Amino acid sequence: MLAPEEWPMMSPEELTRSIEELCHSKAREFAVLGYDNVTGQEIWQCVSSRYKDGLPALHRIVNDILSLKPTQYMDWAMVKAMKGE
Repeated sequence: MLAPEEWPMMSPEELTRSIEELCHSKAREFAVLGYDNVTGQEIWQCVSSRYKDGLPALHRIVNDILSLKPTQYMDWAMVKAMKGE
């Protein structure tokens, strides 16, 4: 088993691609639940709106995406719409 310092590092492009795929997967999950118009980009906007001090550790980003609930997304979208964004 590799020690953490021996783990392979992801390039910024690989990291971006992985996060995009995860967001698109979450959008497909929302579509199954009846939220057909949610995109992966909107999932990322919702999740990343919580990060005021830059991006956190990868495990937190993954957890935030995977644990996002439709009600949390809808609350974010409603506030965004009320602000006229």
